[in-house]
Amino acid sequence: MGKQFKKLHIQHIDFIKQQKIFFTGTAAASGRVNLSPKGGDSFRIIHENQVIWQNYTGSGNETAAHLHQDPRMTIMFCAFEGNPIILRLYGKAIVIHKNDEQWQDYCTLFPSNTGTRQFYLLDIDMVQTSCGMSVPFFDYKEDREHLTRWADAKGEDGIHQYWKNRNQYSIDDMETHIVKLAGLDNVANEP
Repeated sequence: MGKQFKKLHIQHIDFIKQQKIFFTGTAAASGRVNLSPKGGDSFRIIHENQVIWQNYTGSGNETAAHLHQDPRMTIMFCAFEGNPIILRLYGKAIVIHKNDEQWQDYCTLFPSNTGTRQFYLLDIDMVQTSCGMSVPFFDYKEDREHLTRWADAKGEDGIHQYWKNRNQYSIDDMETHIVKLAGLDNVANEP
């Protein structure tokens, strides 16, 4: 039976800190629902009703596009070892870009990464736990380093060019605003 809470409790925080992967879900009023797996050292609890995660450059930028349309976000953790638990955080999120004043407040919370594209700050309005009895057991081996190596090889200018070429629109053709909000209007288009 699921239980609902108005804030994170210590047992939720302890559970989150043990997890190696989480999933984010967003949607606009129309179009596709986005569900993304996230890993690495990219999640922080600010306080009992607020969390933030570091978003790395990837092939799509659906979350940013959706949040400009509708700020709803769900973050889900589930146990792949130990007690069967699913933990969901529901709330409203904002996108923080490198040009935003808040960027400096949060970038020091995470390891530096050339591929960091945005931060997502979620104000939690509900925490829900439920059983995860059908979630299979998996063993954690290690984080993948492919994305970090790819971003380092591209360098900051190459990453900015990638954002301009590949991250400006969602798969439903919604704007992500990354070029404008990251201050990249002067980056020339490449073929």
